[in-house]
Amino acid sequence: MTLVQNKWDKNKGNVESGLDQLVYRSNLLGSDRSVANWGGGNTSTKSIEKDFRGNDIEVMWVKGSGSDLATMKAKNFTGLKMEDIRPLMEKEDMSDADMVSYLAHCMIDAKHPRSSIETLLHAFLPFKHVDHTHPDAIISIACADNGKEIAKEIYGDRFVWVPYIRPGFKLSKMIAEGVQNNPNAELVIMEKHGLVTWGETSEESYHKTISIIQEAEDYIEAKATGKILFGGSKYKALSADVRKEVLAKVLPVVRGQVSSNKKMIVTFDDSEEVLNFVNSQDAQELAKIGAACPDHLVHTKRTPLFVDWDPSTNDVDSLVESVKAGIAAFEEEYEAYFNRNKSDGDKMVEAAPRVVLIPGLGMINTGKNWTAANVSESLYHRAIAVMRGSTTLGNFVSLNEEESYAIEYWPLELYKLSLAPPEADFSRQIAFVTGGAGGIGSVTCIRLVRDGAHVVVADINLEGAQELASEINERFGENRAIAVKMDVTSEAEVAEAIQQSILTYGGLDIIVNNAGLASSSPFEETTMDSWNLNINVLVTGYFLVAREAFKLMKEQAIGGNMVFVGSKNSIYAGKNAAAYSTAKAAEVHLARTVAADGGQYGIRVNSVLPDAVIRGSKIWDSSWKEERAASYGIGADDLEEHYRKRTILNVNILPQDIAESIAFLASEKSAKTTGCMVTVDGGVAAAFTR
Repeated sequence: MTLVQNKWDKNKGNVESGLDQLVYRSNLLGSDRSVANWGGGNTSTKSIEKDFRGNDIEVMWVKGSGSDLATMKAKNFTGLKMEDIRPLMEKEDMSDADMVSYLAHCMIDAKHPRSSIETLLHAFLPFKHVDHTHPDAIISIACADNGKEIAKEIYGDRFVWVPYIRPGFKLSKMIAEGVQNNPNAELVIMEKHGLVTWGETSEESYHKTISIIQEAEDYIEAKATGKILFGGSKYKALSADVRKEVLAKVLPVVRGQVSSNKKMIVTFDDSEEVLNFVNSQDAQELAKIGAACPDHLVHTKRTPLFVDWDPSTNDVDSLVESVKAGIAAFEEEYEAYFNRNKSDGDKMVEAAPRVVLIPGLGMINTGKNWTAANVSESLYHRAIAVMRGSTTLGNFVSLNEEESYAIEYWPLELYKLSLAPPEADFSRQIAFVTGGAGGIGSVTCIRLVRDGAHVVVADINLEGAQELASEINERFGENRAIAVKMDVTSEAEVAEAIQQSILTYGGLDIIVNNAGLASSSPFEETTMDSWNLNINVLVTGYFLVAREAFKLMKEQAIGGNMVFVGSKNSIYAGKNAAAYSTAKAAEVHLARTVAADGGQYGIRVNSVLPDAVIRGSKIWDSSWKEERAASYGIGADDLEEHYRKRTILNVNILPQDIAESIAFLASEKSAKTTGCMVTVDGGVAAAFTR
């Protein structure tokens, strides 16, 4: 277990502005996920500010709803007038709706975000700086059946214990009254929830939070010494190589099963911590108890799916069937859970599991994108740590079904999710682009990512693919793209690249068969090397990629799209280009045959036929440009103008033009189109389809 460290840096933390101090403290607390969950926890500071009239007023700055402590900036905090909030302490109760409405009137600037669900927790405490966090060690106590007794052993009379109720007005008032009634109080433990600490300075508040956590950690670790955790080992983990092979078969099945309503990205975690848990005697029973913290519920659901499989059998077929049956049963039970607890107006979110635990393999996570899947993964790591602590101290307890539903479908919690941007055309989809580092390929990758896709940049030029993937991730977010080295003519490399895609995202939805080359020579001078190279890359290469993707899409059973990048030469016999033209013609006919075979599985296959995409193209940086110019009896520098003038529209064709057509054919806008060829050549009459 990694213990919490005090990371306060006086040079960074002791800035003049109270808000800047709050930002630094919040980021420091949030950077350690064993202290603050992703998106969870909240912090505040009270300071004197000038109002719009220039008068001094007391303002509480508190975390805005939907922010994450680790990354939030000053703009993510909300300023509220304390003069307006203090009278609320006299109230007996207040509904969530009334509380939210009232606090909106207390804001010093209407442009600030809606304040945290737990704003009044901070306002009602008479301290300048307040921190509410969810440390693993504290929640271990808060989720132990003997937690209050354990807290007394650790903290004596320095703590306030608050029984579990859902966050809101009542909880905030209970905390304030508990602190008021205990002059020795230094912390509040919220049953099945978390920790509240405070200080007169930002530094003091941070140090108090860390020292309180460290006391709990020291106590738990002393109790854990020599103790067999989770009842001891029941199964042994498969070797790393075998896990990889089995997961490559299981992840697409999981993805297909959880994507019956909306597609999901699927990831896995086979870290030592996770394997120790899933392989243990008690894992299956512990997993059924419930979420370790209210903040987990929206991202992990109340419980994970535990697949009861004995890895020593190495029976992958039975595992696949168990996964299918398990997900179906989970969804059926989730729907029943929803129906048992729903109120008027509640709409069921996806019923699929967000966490799947499999002995011998580890943990599989699902989400609308890689980030969401990673959040569920991160939060279940926290759950494992809490279960470890709670079972070391006593027995692990959690929210009951009614309490869980009240959090999962709480309007104030769902509001945070509503702050996410709307989903785009390719959200929840994974695209695999061959020749991804090239001119058309790189623009296509960016085009698909811009509309929500995750992209695998596959190219024989690994360095170029890595540069593009890094650029995409910097612009669009972590792990939106990965780079894989792949020679399309190598069956082994194609299979490995597809497997790498599965292990990263769980499967594939879109294949862009784009890897290319070109050669030009008079027919009688065409060599076998030239002929074979064109056929190997443009026909065999496209076949190998399409075949592996086809098998994967069948396993997922959620359809798929393939777009082949052909050429004007696919239907027009270009002069001095026998090898290239023949290969390109075979390529588009291959696409039509795959379309014919794929229709029954919802797999669509179409082709884009560009012509003379010179700008940004690596093919045209080769001898091909000089060779094509020579075949027309012109100089290489005159070639682009020559191509423009021969088009009906009198235009040049750019990589962006091809990317737009690829995006159209891969999207729902062309949902009833397959086996089609779309020309993007400015209008070359000789290449009209007929």
